Amino acid sequence: MSLDDIWAPVGLTLALAAINTLILLVIGTPIAWWLARSGSRFREIVGAIVSMPLVLPPTVLGFYLLIALGPNGPGGWIAGLWGGRTLAFSFTGLVIGSVFYSMPFMVQPLRNAFLAIGNDPLEAASSLGASNWQRFWRVALPSARSGYITGALMTFAHTIGEFGVVLMIGGNIPGQTKVIAIALYDYVERLQWGEAHVIAAGMVLFAFLVIALTLALDRRLNVPLP
Repeated sequence: MSLDDIWAPVGLTLALAAINTLILLVIGTPIAWWLARSGSRFREIVGAIVSMPLVLPPTVLGFYLLIALGPNGPGGWIAGLWGGRTLAFSFTGLVIGSVFYSMPFMVQPLRNAFLAIGNDPLEAASSLGASNWQRFWRVALPSARSGYITGALMTFAHTIGEFGVVLMIGGNIPGQTKVIAIALYDYVERLQWGEAHVIAAGMVLFAFLVIALTLALDRRLNVPLP
């Protein structure tokens, strides 16, 4: 067993999880804030769309993302801007797919954290002359710290374990799209049980550490589990 054969997918998976978490921290914040504070009649419809990956089979989402990222979809047009043909079967495609698939794991904890703030602190800040932007940055954002911690942990961990979506849109290209879950599947297919045990045991340990850390934070900061 070559360590490079295992560490390459591990490094790719960690990079994907880190990038995905950072992107969702940025785009998940305004979505969660709008879902928590808006009075729009479309709020629950948008909330349902954001939460669909929780119940939708990953292969279904992966199938439609494959079409969208392929040469005949928007992804093909975007890839054509730099001379490419498709965003599917690329690391960029994995990032896009992971953002869609992991979105509820970031948005829901943030939405709950924003809802928990209530109106009183924001109204008090407004009475002191704070603008909407200042109320968000100086009151809402610090008060939602627990939601950000939970969202980041859950999003990172969920991305580590992604399989169906990344297999559909990324395939099994070493060094480009072969993440840790695909590597495990590949080893099992080839009956390489030793390598499969190493990866599977590592993922079990990782899952345990994430859950233990989240529970510890729950005690310290009252971080709600999603």
